Amino acid sequence: MNRDSLFASIVLGVHVAFILWIVFGAVWTRCRPLLRWLHIGCLVWGVVVEVGPWPCPLTVAENRLEVLAGVAPFTGGFMLHYLDRIVYPAISPGLLMAAGLLILAFNFAIYIRRFRQRHANHCW
Repeated sequence: MNRDSLFASIVLGVHVAFILWIVFGAVWTRCRPLLRWLHIGCLVWGVVVEVGPWPCPLTVAENRLEVLAGVAPFTGGFMLHYLDRIVYPAISPGLLMAAGLLILAFNFAIYIRRFRQRHANHCW
């Protein structure tokens, strides 16, 4: 594995971690205001990138590094081969949008529930 392929794998791993943070981040933010606001910002960023015309910087970096490495789609190291389909699922844009909205609703439901219970728990 050459250096560019290694870096592409690392960026893809960061991308997967970021996606997991967006999906499940509200679970880890209880009584952690800094993490809570960071997660809410990431949720907004995720929606903007999915809805807007702007590409995700991680996707741009991955693509550039894969080109430099000479990696064809679904070849290369473990992460490039297996995790690529998780980051870029082959589903319709409508279904992807619906999944994104469900993830957003799930996280905000957690935040709303915590906000309503904040007086009893002294944190949210």
